[in-house]
Amino acid sequence: MFELVLLAIIIILGLFLAFLLYKLNRLQDSFSDLQFKKGSQSVKYGKLTEQWIPFSEKFPFPSANFRFLGNPIDGIAFNEEKIVFCEFKANTAGLSEKQKRIKALVQEKKVEWLETRVE
Repeated sequence: MFELVLLAIIIILGLFLAFLLYKLNRLQDSFSDLQFKKGSQSVKYGKLTEQWIPFSEKFPFPSANFRFLGNPIDGIAFNEEKIVFCEFKANTAGLSEKQKRIKALVQEKKVEWLETRVE
């Protein structure tokens, strides 16, 4: 009799453990989905923000003198005294490797003018 009660308790605990593992797996899936959605939302926010920065008061150049490129840098601001390559970032976003290389080329003054004529 004691063995049957003990066996029943073990079976019940095993089923309960299986239920908890199932729930834990579902929670992990939900958490992964939320992380993905948050990351996706951050990217969308960043892309939306970079579209509006040239029109904000914080942008140091007239917005009419800014040309949006989008990729690999956001754009170029033209001024009477200089031309500025612009990259806008939201929150803690950093430069991509390609953007870092472009920044280094500009800082090393490895920028040229090319004029091509088609007749």
